[in-house]
Amino acid sequence: MPAIALMLFLLLSVLFVVMIQVQFFEIAFAKLGLTPEATLALLIGTLFGSGINLPIFKLRTQNTGHLVTLPGRKPVWELFQPAREGCTVIAVNVGGCVIPVGLCIYFISLQLIEPIVLGVTILIIAGISYRLSRPVLGLGIAMPLFIAPLTSAVLALILEPAHAAHLAYIGGVLGVLIGADVLHLKSVGSLGVPVASIGGAGTFDGIFLTGIIAALLA
Repeated sequence: MPAIALMLFLLLSVLFVVMIQVQFFEIAFAKLGLTPEATLALLIGTLFGSGINLPIFKLRTQNTGHLVTLPGRKPVWELFQPAREGCTVIAVNVGGCVIPVGLCIYFISLQLIEPIVLGVTILIIAGISYRLSRPVLGLGIAMPLFIAPLTSAVLALILEPAHAAHLAYIGGVLGVLIGADVLHLKSVGSLGVPVASIGGAGTFDGIFLTGIIAALLA
C-alpha cells in the first residue's frame, strides 16, 4: 500500500504541475473570485493535503464466503471458504475533500445564491452521482469523471447565470460527495479495502477536480 500511495502521489504531483502550466486552476479560481495569492495557497494546500487522510470512524466489514478449488484437485473438489470479519477505516482526504468542502462553506456564506436554487442543484447532482457511481471490488466507488461537472455547469448556467461558477463548484463538490461517497458508505464494507478515503486518490475520487471542472465550464 505505501508504494501504491507514493506512486499515486507522484502521479498527482505531475498532473498538478501540468495543469498549473496551462493556467487551468488559475482560470477556474479566478472565475470564483479568488486572488492569485489565494489560488497558489489553495494549490499548495491541495497538493500536500492529498497525502493526508484524517480517520473518522471504522466500519465493520465481512467478506462473503466463496468457493476455493484445492490445488491438484479437479474442479469438482471445492471447499467453501467461510466469511472473514474485519474493518475498513473511513477517512477524509485533506486535499481532496476538506479543502473543497471548506471552499463550498465559504461560498455559501457569501449568500450569492438563493438557498432553494442551491439545494435543487446539489440534490440533482447527488442523484446523478448516486445512480452512475458503483462499488468496485478492491478499489472503492467509481463513477465517470465528467458527468457531474458537466451537469453542474449546465444547471448553474440555467438557474443562476450571474453566479454560475460558484453554483457549479458548490453543486459539483457537495453533490458528488453526497451522492457518490456518503450514500455508498453502506457498500464499502464489501469492497475489501482497508481504508476508504473520501476525496482521496484511490477509493473515493474526483471531488476536487469535479468542482474545478464545473467552475471552469460555467
